[in-house]
Amino acid sequence: MLLIWNRPGFVEELSEAERNAIFGEVDEIMKELTESGELVGGEALAHPSQARTVRPAASGGTEITDGPFVESKEQFAGYLTVDCETPERAAEIAARWPDVRHGFGVLEVRAVMEQAGTEM
Repeated sequence: MLLIWNRPGFVEELSEAERNAIFGEVDEIMKELTESGELVGGEALAHPSQARTVRPAASGGTEITDGPFVESKEQFAGYLTVDCETPERAAEIAARWPDVRHGFGVLEVRAVMEQAGTEM
């Protein structure tokens, strides 16, 4: 799984030409992964300001707060699920993602646990 982390709002700071170029790169990668059969799925997430964080309350029970759990410039923005032969291939795909190539964010590559959980 490729976890996409970037700075919320960076897209709005780009010119239309820059946005079109970046989304064109995304379309190209998605097309390639679809054709190779490596793309399993993926979704972009809504702006972090719409997130809710649920945590144990000090007084017992739970508390719900607005916003993401972490205080950071980069927020979890979406994910891609790919089915690759090797972790190196997944890292190669991540390295081509526009957020990484243009310095807007990072991608975290993680294996998805099998049902047996033997990866832990």
